[in-house]
Amino acid sequence: MTTPTQFKAIVVDKTAEKQFVRTLSERTINDLPPGDLLVKVLYSSLNFKDALSATGHPGVTRQFPHTPGIDAAGEVVSCESGAFAAGDSVIITGYDLGMETDGGWGEYIRIPSEWAVRLPAGLTLREAMVIGTAGFTAALSVLKLEQAGVRPDNGEILVTGATGGVGSIAVSILSRAGYRVVAATGKSTDEAFLRTLGAAEVIARTDVTAGSERPMLKERWGGVVDVVGGDTLAAAIKSTRYGGVVTCCGLVGAIELPLNVYPFILRGVSLIGVDSVNCPAATRLQVWEKLAGEWKPEHLGDVLTEVTLKGLEEKIQAILQGGIRGRVIVKLP
Repeated sequence: MTTPTQFKAIVVDKTAEKQFVRTLSERTINDLPPGDLLVKVLYSSLNFKDALSATGHPGVTRQFPHTPGIDAAGEVVSCESGAFAAGDSVIITGYDLGMETDGGWGEYIRIPSEWAVRLPAGLTLREAMVIGTAGFTAALSVLKLEQAGVRPDNGEILVTGATGGVGSIAVSILSRAGYRVVAATGKSTDEAFLRTLGAAEVIARTDVTAGSERPMLKERWGGVVDVVGGDTLAAAIKSTRYGGVVTCCGLVGAIELPLNVYPFILRGVSLIGVDSVNCPAATRLQVWEKLAGEWKPEHLGDVLTEVTLKGLEEKIQAILQGGIRGRVIVKLP
């Protein structure tokens, strides 16, 4: 595979006035950080973390100029370690990609080969990015529920933030796995969309938090996939059934958790954190193989908007304002 002298990438830089600007720029391979694996990126995606990086959020990226994109899928150009051969199709999510290491919003990335997963049979590169970090996180949340012993006969599973990238794919996976899924959302117009994904019931997010000032709520959920945090997560824990399990992977609502210990010591509720960034390689491969097989979302096209690098600016603003439904993928070049 021939490597060009220049390629296109979104570059975020900080001005002398400490403002952040985004441009579609020409870069060279020499601009990329060190690594033994060089990949030609064919697809990437837009996540909330990418939008934070693109606007200079110091909790995500502190070194500029920088190319965001925490997801990438493409073909191997070269691999010094021998872990992959030229032409192999690979997926890269998590680790430092798109944070301090230049990410998938450029036509080429250079990374440690340990960050890559070989594309499983049953997935295309495009489908892998429709799933992306959001879908991987959703699947990892479901795997944590299963490993903790939550079964379909244990009761309903609540998914909060259900119209977002993580939530919508969690609804689809859980439904396919035989669970009765209750989807909570602040967007009442999306009920039909969520039922298409497999939700048995759609409720308002205010239904989840109603009465949350009380120390305990009526038992309902056998398990929870929470992507919101804050009051929503606290209320979900308070209303989880005896021995139920709650997974937590997001903070779009708040980082604080206003909660007492009663659900844990009176109902034996378990709270499990889900981290997709530093997930061990063996678990990462297990999850991707499930997403290529029995957990592959049936309606990938229903949660999809596709843009080019030029079309990202509008979507960055939309995701920061909560105006994105499902997934946004980026086609390169």
